[in-house]
Amino acid sequence: MEDNLTIVNHPLIQHKLTLMRKKKTSSSEFRRLLREVSMLLAYEITRDLPVGTKPIETPLMPMDAPTLKGKKLALVSILRAGNGLLEGVLELIPSARVGYIGLYRNEETLKPVEYYFKVPLDLDQRLVILLDPMLATGHSAAAAVARLKDEGAKNIRYVCLVAAPEGVKVMKDLHPDIQVITAALDTKLNEVGYILPGLGDAGDRLYGTT
Repeated sequence: MEDNLTIVNHPLIQHKLTLMRKKKTSSSEFRRLLREVSMLLAYEITRDLPVGTKPIETPLMPMDAPTLKGKKLALVSILRAGNGLLEGVLELIPSARVGYIGLYRNEETLKPVEYYFKVPLDLDQRLVILLDPMLATGHSAAAAVARLKDEGAKNIRYVCLVAAPEGVKVMKDLHPDIQVITAALDTKLNEVGYILPGLGDAGDRLYGTT
């Protein structure tokens, strides 16, 4: 296993991912499952967040209670499919700042083309969570990471549902400092850059488009 890759093998995540992979799963069910899986993945994402204490009053007595410290997280969605992951993570961490990177894949070159970019300020002081359901060729992910680094981000984690070995390698070659967190490492890409066995086009399945 690559040292820049974390595969989250939690039974609930794996079960829900299997339901998402099924061809006959409806868009509404796919959206619900993606939201649930993203919330479960958020536990892994935030496992080592810095914690301090602050004084509070319980109904019985005062205490020094654990609380998150430092700047809040920045959640950055790669449009459009990343919004499905964003919804669940944001529900769990509602105080996080949110950004968006619009990329589409040129179907001939398989390279990303940027059409939108809006992210929070002070990325250099925040843990940045980059969200996209599929890590296929890795070109879009690598381009998004490069843009975030240009904006000052120093601590970035990339979170996806399914990754291909080719995409993991591209990320390691171009951004060896970035940890990839995924629910599954699939077999390979097909001739047009889709993950096998995969789950199809996440955006189309999420929003019922073709």
